[in-house]
Amino acid sequence: MIERTLVLVKPDGVHRQLVGEIISRFERAGLKLVGIKMFWADKEHAMKHYTEDITIRRGENVRNKLLRFLVIGPVVAICLEGIEAIEIVRKIVGDTQPKTALPGTIRGDYSHMSYAYADAKDKAIPNLIHASTTKEEAEYEIALWFKSEELHSYKLPHEDHVL
Repeated sequence: MIERTLVLVKPDGVHRQLVGEIISRFERAGLKLVGIKMFWADKEHAMKHYTEDITIRRGENVRNKLLRFLVIGPVVAICLEGIEAIEIVRKIVGDTQPKTALPGTIRGDYSHMSYAYADAKDKAIPNLIHASTTKEEAEYEIALWFKSEELHSYKLPHEDHVL
């Protein structure tokens, strides 16, 4: 099943100049880059990304921290396409808590903070990336960050053996 998913390189990833490394991880896995742009989200846009649903799942305090963090600098929004792209991207990204992310994942290789430390500092955990978790979430988030004309379809040389 060919899917599209959204990845945001969050402000900490942009500030640390990891955008190219992060993109290359996805490309080496065979995922296709179909949309990319740098965007500095305001609070209104951030609230559309981190919806009330996150409050239900993780609490208002967590949502507020995420909202404050997402607007501190530019993010790079990326739309990727591939076979079961949502699950593949989540594997490459690693566990949400960097401390427990496996070596070889983006978070495991480039971040290390724990929830406990972030909570003690009253801040969002800087874990470099947001990646959609479900097909429905991916569809909503891609539409939030990209206009349809900003997404492109094209064929990669290796796709002949996949299709």
